[in-house]
Amino acid sequence: MAFTLPDLPYAHDALASLGMSKETFEYHHDIHHKAYVDNGNKLIAGTEWEDKSVEDIVKGTYAAGAVAQNGIFNNASQHWNHALFWAVMGTGGKVIPSALEKALTAAFGSVQAFKDAFSAAGAGQFGSGWAWLVKDKDGNLKVTKTENGVNPLCFGQTALLGCDVWEHSYYIDFRNKRPAYLTNFLDKLVDWEAVAAKL
Repeated sequence: MAFTLPDLPYAHDALASLGMSKETFEYHHDIHHKAYVDNGNKLIAGTEWEDKSVEDIVKGTYAAGAVAQNGIFNNASQHWNHALFWAVMGTGGKVIPSALEKALTAAFGSVQAFKDAFSAAGAGQFGSGWAWLVKDKDGNLKVTKTENGVNPLCFGQTALLGCDVWEHSYYIDFRNKRPAYLTNFLDKLVDWEAVAAKL
């Protein structure tokens, strides 16, 4: 099915005081994400993927591994990644719900230990990619990182939280300070109620 650029669940300037500017959203959502949607739609037109869900396209084209599928995978996966990214941020949900807090503490030892691991994964991703909090196939919570547009769907995992560490996500507001961007993301931008709802 055709990809559609989702509306942001908040105004472009809603998170400016929290560290993500209107200019960043104008470039990141309105230009970068829209390009993945537009290019993805062109690439799937007339193919076996034209009527598939974005999740099926991501999993199917990643598994196929053929060079001809790479463009489809890259655009579909980045479309999916960004839709999740916008959905897990917001002006509310700054208190971590108790069920999520307990799950993070059980998996990592403490909420702070989780944040440290997540930040280390994002900061340590060489080049472009993503940092993730996932529920693995065994039901355990884990922090992972992926290169470029690869995402947890590729490994049978459920993504609870994803942070874009491509430079276009943070360079306007944080320049080359990716660790500061990650800390700000976790402390000020994440809507933890949205994350908890994915448990």
